Formats: sequence, structure tokens, C-alpha cells
Amino acid sequence: MATETLTLGRALTLGLRRALEHDPKVVIMGEDVGKLGGVFRITDQLQKDFGENRVIDTPLAESGIIGTAVGLAIRGYRPICEIQFDGFVYPAYDQIVSQVAKMHYRSQGKVKMPIVIRIPFGGGIGAVEHHSESPEAYFAHTAGLKVVACSNPQDAYVMIQQAVRSDDPVVFLEPKRRYHEKGRVDTDTEVATAYPLNASRVVRSGSDVTVLAYGPMVRTALDAATAAEEDGRSLEVIDLRTLSPFDLDPVYDSVRRTGRCVVVHEAPSNVGLGAELAARITENCFYSLESPVLRVTGFDTPYPAARLEEDYLPNLDRVLDAVDRTFGW
Repeated sequence: MATETLTLGRALTLGLRRALEHDPKVVIMGEDVGKLGGVFRITDQLQKDFGENRVIDTPLAESGIIGTAVGLAIRGYRPICEIQFDGFVYPAYDQIVSQVAKMHYRSQGKVKMPIVIRIPFGGGIGAVEHHSESPEAYFAHTAGLKVVACSNPQDAYVMIQQAVRSDDPVVFLEPKRRYHEKGRVDTDTEVATAYPLNASRVVRSGSDVTVLAYGPMVRTALDAATAAEEDGRSLEVIDLRTLSPFDLDPVYDSVRRTGRCVVVHEAPSNVGLGAELAARITENCFYSLESPVLRVTGFDTPYPAARLEEDYLPNLDRVLDAVDRTFGW
């Protein structure tokens, strides 16, 4: 087994490189993805090695990027579209929900849409307005899209390759505040037999409370579990990984054992994924629950200025407070 210590960002770069090597019909397109290597340097050196016809610098026009990708997919290509920042995806929203998500269905399977839409998402980097959004609920609500979020370098390396090989369109969410966090990556992983793209995973076992998270909040949940252990409480942390469709069998198994559940995400609480998770867990695990399913989320406000974002984002203390409250009912 060949393993390397890589940042999450470099693991994505390597995964994209493997995808380009594996299939000549794979193309990468987006603003500054070529010569610059992307604003976060995720596509660094790829245009140099694969050429301008496969790693394409586009105009600053998200709607045009996705619209062009639809045409390429119809002609048999597998486009990977980079949306430079989460808050810039909205001009492309019409193409994503009206064409990308529906073309396969309305053509009765004759037209496939193997498009990957990479979106760096979430806050915590001190950016200006429109650069720290969490738009996942919009896409998870849209039938016809797969929505996934990686949280660590190993998953980033494998999941991006799995997404590219999928015949369904995939919204691929990358936690930008975790791009520089390091982890061990098995670069010999066989993508076809690796842990499935649309499957959640228990990343820390526990017996007292189930904590659900995805993307940037998985690290926060794990840190909370470590801190809770000092107080004698055992938290089981599940990385959801797939936001549409959900993989909830491991979640139900966990909640039936612990009797308590806390859901953590950066997006606002109102009509967020936490609400859907709480509803499904209540429906399926009602007689096992010792307390209501609680949510720890961003606030129901526009994302604040950078100097206030640490007050907005869920942190270890807010997670631990929710854990405490599950024992107070």
C-alpha cells in the first residue's frame, strides 16, 4: 500500500489528475483553473500536463460554464466544473436545476449528465461577502442531483474520482477551511472497489450521543468528542458524506444505541438539512430517543463580515452545550 501525507487540497489535485489520466473524455473547466491553477490551486499544473483543451480557462460566467458542460455531456464528455466560490454558484442555478438535474429523467435515460460541479463551501477563512456560503440545501432539495461533501484527504482523493465516474450529475462540496489540513492518503486505492460515494461513515465510535456532521464540521465534531471524553461522555461521530441521497441506516443504528442525537452544520437552521435529518430520525427511531434531536447550526442571518464569523460558525462549545442539553430532558 502506497501512502502519502497530503493536505486535503493536494489530495483533490491528485484525484483530479488520476481522473484525467483514466478517461480522455474528462475535461476540467472554470475561471482561472488553467494557468493560475485555481484560486485555491486545486488544479495546479494540470493544464501544463494535460493541455488547454482538457483544462480550460473560461470567461467569468458561471451560467456559461454549466451551460457549456451540458452540451459537452450530451456529446459524451465528462466535464468537471469549478465554481470559484460557493457564493458565485447562483448565476448557474438555473442551468443546474432546470437542465443538469432533469435532462437524464426527461430523456427517459437516453441522455446522461456525467457532470461534476465542484464548489468550495463554508466559512472560516476571513473572506469578503459572497465567499463563505453554505448552499447545500438548495441542491439536496433538487431531485436528479447527487450531493456529496468530503471532510478529509483520503475521502477527497477517492470521492472526486468516484464522482467523475458517476453517470449522474454530482455537486461536489469541498470544505475550503480544511484545504490545508493534512492526513494519510492511500494512493493505491482502487476507486471501483473503494468505500462507496453515497455512503455515510462512523468516524468515531461512542455510546452516549450520536453527533452527525459533514464537510468542515466533521473536524469540529471530532474535537467535541475528544473534549466530552474528559467529562466522561462518549460521543459517536458520523460523517454523513452524502447529502442527497442520505445514507441513514448507520445513523439509525447509532441513534437506537445512544438514544440521543445532535446534528451540526454551518448552514442556517431554517429549512436546513438538520431539520430533514431530525424528522427522519424521529420517524424511524422515536421509541429509542431519550431526548429531541438537536441542531447546532449557523444563524438565520446572511453570513456576517469576517470579523464576526467565529461568532456565527458552530464551534466546540456550542456542540458540547447541545450534548449537555440532550441529557436535560
